[in-house]
Amino acid sequence: MRFPWKKGAAVLLALILLFSLAACQASGGTAPYSGEKLPVLMYHHVVEDGQECNDMTVTVSRLREDLQWLKDNGYTTILPRELAAGDPLPSKPVLVTFDDGYRSNYDLAFPLFQEFEAKAVISIMVFMQDHGVTSFLSWDMCREMSETGLVEIGSHAYALHNLDDRGGNFTPDGVNGVQRKPEETDEDFKSRVLDDIQKSYDLIEENVGAAPVFFAYPFGLTEPDADGLIRDLFPVTAVTLTGTAELSDGLYGLHRYTVTMDRTLKSILQPPLKAVLKSKIKEFLGR
Repeated sequence: MRFPWKKGAAVLLALILLFSLAACQASGGTAPYSGEKLPVLMYHHVVEDGQECNDMTVTVSRLREDLQWLKDNGYTTILPRELAAGDPLPSKPVLVTFDDGYRSNYDLAFPLFQEFEAKAVISIMVFMQDHGVTSFLSWDMCREMSETGLVEIGSHAYALHNLDDRGGNFTPDGVNGVQRKPEETDEDFKSRVLDDIQKSYDLIEENVGAAPVFFAYPFGLTEPDADGLIRDLFPVTAVTLTGTAELSDGLYGLHRYTVTMDRTLKSILQPPLKAVLKSKIKEFLGR
């Protein structure tokens, strides 16, 4: 007996709707941006032309080229607070993020934001502002940029970016960022990690005049025991997993693309079909 195709299509549609409903219930409700995708770009430090770059730096000319490319290709920069408010997305949105809060974000990047009327969120390691470290943004700089409406100040924690004897460096096979130490008591974890995150939030609100909406996990590493507080404080968070953020999954743990001197925005945002297929196969296989 042949299976009627209309009946089969109806059954398939019912299954899709059922799984979609289950996904929404599991995430606590309908996602605000069902089916929407958002490329998130991650920068750190900007240097003058001619200076040597690593994976954390781009030249000021390269940043100019990136902003020009976004404009020429119809992209519109948005801010985390717009996502948190559920504002409608433009046809080609992009979220530009800067981690750490280097002074170069003010000296070199901010003038370009103004020139291109581009928006960006800068997540600061608040220890630096609290101690007046001159190679990083000051509170005055944060306020000035924030008041233009082009820049949001987000949190990169207070001192959890290994700002101790490790000098901010990642420790392979060690405890990094918000991760919990083995055998660490609840009280010690609260004092070391949770209070640090809360302190960053409070100081940004106090000194910038607006509570931060965005949290960039130090080193892109999450921790289940910290996620509750982070979600209570910050409507939007980001990690460093490569890929386009799927907003149907919510606004937590957004994936980002690391921008480097040897990766053009075209290769990131408009990859060739071969690269797309390869990525999809890896994703399907869980690799």
